[in-house]
Amino acid sequence: MTVRRSIRAGAAALAAAASLVLLAGCSSGGTDAATDSSGYVTDGKLTIGTGEPAYSPWVEGDDPASGKGFESAVAYAVAEQLGFDDSDVVWVRTTFDEAIAPGPKTFDINLQQFSITDERKENVDMSTAYYESSQAVLTIEGSKAAGAGSIAELTDMLIGAQTGTTSFDAIEAQIAPTAGAQVFNTNEDAVLALQNGQVDAIVVDLPTALYLASADPEEGGVEGGLIVGQLPPADGKTGDEFGFVLTKDSALTGEVSDAVDALRADGTLDSLASEWLADSIGAPVLQ
Repeated sequence: MTVRRSIRAGAAALAAAASLVLLAGCSSGGTDAATDSSGYVTDGKLTIGTGEPAYSPWVEGDDPASGKGFESAVAYAVAEQLGFDDSDVVWVRTTFDEAIAPGPKTFDINLQQFSITDERKENVDMSTAYYESSQAVLTIEGSKAAGAGSIAELTDMLIGAQTGTTSFDAIEAQIAPTAGAQVFNTNEDAVLALQNGQVDAIVVDLPTALYLASADPEEGGVEGGLIVGQLPPADGKTGDEFGFVLTKDSALTGEVSDAVDALRADGTLDSLASEWLADSIGAPVLQ
């Protein structure tokens, strides 16, 4: 879609310009976004990036350092695998687009539900998957989308998602609404538009949809939130795979992937998913 490409192109251009400034700073003695000889941003520390704000169930209370929430817990489990104590973990905040744009980074690893795609791998490295999720359509009581039982019934409605996400891609590829996918800078903006009646529904990953539909509005839930259903897997996949983002050609990519693989093999990832992520009951697959 032209609007989406222009937004992403603009974000990439800004990130590239910022990268030149950072590189100039490093060459004149600055240390921002530079890595030490070990490959880490800061020697003896693991710098982890996430979004601002970071939402439940991925991060509880917008406090990634708490270790509460699925991605926060996974991050600390990976840190332990890499040999870091909790006290040696440093958190930084980035936008979604900043993290996947080309150029130097202020973090060693970043996680905020980044689906692993070949397009993203052109600009950054991505670890092996720490979670697999489907996409879900979320609406509110009284919306036109509330009674939809199929993808065909959604095509004449206004459906939105955060730009640059696979949720946005899923709207374009699988729903293909007549008015096109509605663009939002963040999930927070998309949720606000849904609540204000600017769109009939939004698309987010399933755990986020389940949380938004069930949580108290004072804790980030959507008043009258309803899950219309899950979108079927596309291109023969069983679902979106989430991975850590690293700087392109990072010396740490192999180690981080090995850490994720070890956590998958010993059951830690499944255990953390059971603890922090809701199941898919009440979310039928739309056809």
